[in-house]
Amino acid sequence: MMADSIMSKAATMEIPINSNGDTGTLPEDDSLEQDLQQVMVSGPNLNETSIVSGGYGGPAGGIIPTSTIKGPAIRFNPEYLDRRRAPASAPGSANHNTNSTEEVSRGVAVEKLDSVKKWGINTYKCTKQMFSERFGRGSRTVDLELEAQIDVLRDTKSKYENILSLATALISHFQSMVQTQQALGDTFTDLSQKSPELQDEFGYNAETQKLLCKNGEALLGAINFFVSSVNTLVNKTMEDTLMTIRLYENARLEFDAYRSDLEELSLGPRDAAAMVRIEMAQHDYQVHRDKYERLRSDVTIKLKFLEENKVKVMHKQLLLFHNAISAYFAGNQQQLEQTLIQFNVKLKPPGSDKPSWLEEQ
Repeated sequence: MMADSIMSKAATMEIPINSNGDTGTLPEDDSLEQDLQQVMVSGPNLNETSIVSGGYGGPAGGIIPTSTIKGPAIRFNPEYLDRRRAPASAPGSANHNTNSTEEVSRGVAVEKLDSVKKWGINTYKCTKQMFSERFGRGSRTVDLELEAQIDVLRDTKSKYENILSLATALISHFQSMVQTQQALGDTFTDLSQKSPELQDEFGYNAETQKLLCKNGEALLGAINFFVSSVNTLVNKTMEDTLMTIRLYENARLEFDAYRSDLEELSLGPRDAAAMVRIEMAQHDYQVHRDKYERLRSDVTIKLKFLEENKVKVMHKQLLLFHNAISAYFAGNQQQLEQTLIQFNVKLKPPGSDKPSWLEEQ
């Protein structure tokens, strides 16, 4: 009787709806609202049924059309929604995969944030150390012998670059002269054929210019070989050593920055928090000291091998340059050709510098 009375009353009363779709409170009967909410939560889905019938466990006492209910007029039941969404074959697998993906993403984000944090701290310390050294307030670690060798290398590289510049200019000028001699020889040959009265004279000069042109191409081959070898020494071998030197100098700056940081902490208080910071600073100091020592050793070894390689390469190339120039201007064609053979200089065939007809397309 109590259930029939409730359903009859519910069927004849209007259910007020708020702006957000929630049911309003009926001041005259709070117990009726609670009973209705229990019925709605345990009852069928309103989105799948046009009407709700059957009452509260008894015969139908009334009908509530779904068209009169705007929005979610019942209490949300998350357990029922989870049962509908979860696959029957693998319950909880979707949540497990989602959690795994979230954990991976969170781990990547934390790792990136930690890397950025370390980079920021390291940059701050090194910048502080650099300004302290520049304005004379901070001390720096100096290896006098190694620093002197580095200065010599930088000065040598600058001078070798000047040799490359001048030798390249010599090639350009000499190439123009050889081309002029080639054109002059062709002109003499043409005139010797068209001037019978001066055929021998034009012929002699034509042969001379062609011989000079041939010897000039041989000399150009020797100078080009010289330039190529010196360029490899300067822009590859020396540059590789200088790259290691730059890494060494950066490591030296980092080492001094963390050394200064440890010294400042050591002069401060010695409470528990300070001791933790000192221990961490000691660890960072040791890491950067090892890096500095390792790179200093690398620089020392590379400088030694670079010096040996420089002497070997330049001894050969300077001898080639001298012999080729001397033979050419002495007019000793045989000695010039022998010099090219001795140093294994390969001459390019005529016209090899010009692009092929395929490259011109």
